[in-house]
Amino acid sequence: MGKAKNIFQGELDRRKNGLGGEYLDAVKKAGVQLNGSVSIGSGVYAVKPGDGSAREQAASCQRVLGGVCNIAKEYATKRYRSNLINWGMLPFLSADNFQKDDIIIVTDVKNTIENGGCEFTAKIVRNDEVIDTKLTVDALTADERDIISKGCLINYYKAKN
Repeated sequence: MGKAKNIFQGELDRRKNGLGGEYLDAVKKAGVQLNGSVSIGSGVYAVKPGDGSAREQAASCQRVLGGVCNIAKEYATKRYRSNLINWGMLPFLSADNFQKDDIIIVTDVKNTIENGGCEFTAKIVRNDEVIDTKLTVDALTADERDIISKGCLINYYKAKN
């Protein structure tokens, strides 16, 4: 939880003062060009998340702490995946194994989501190493894409009214 809070504070500082610190270093190391909007947030990696009685709280608490995604090999329940989407987080899938403190740079997220794409090019920055990877999402409905683009289900309904 402490790491998530620090990342969230870093995002608040970035919004106020611009990108800097370890994240800018990681972007430079990965050779990624920053175009358009940028968002920094924490993510949870697990083999099969979403099993158990706290499925909604897990997603909501993660989002409140600045979470932007989960990365899994598969999701235990469709409900957990839906809760992630309703909180505006991306339910990524990957066959890769991630490590604590990996910095994962995913480009062109909003455009890919809004245009119905399901595959994302990403880079893992781990210490001095940069690893190319792909992240996917299971097919998203038009409403799910709109919810993610708007940031959460509440914003989605606010825009509709």
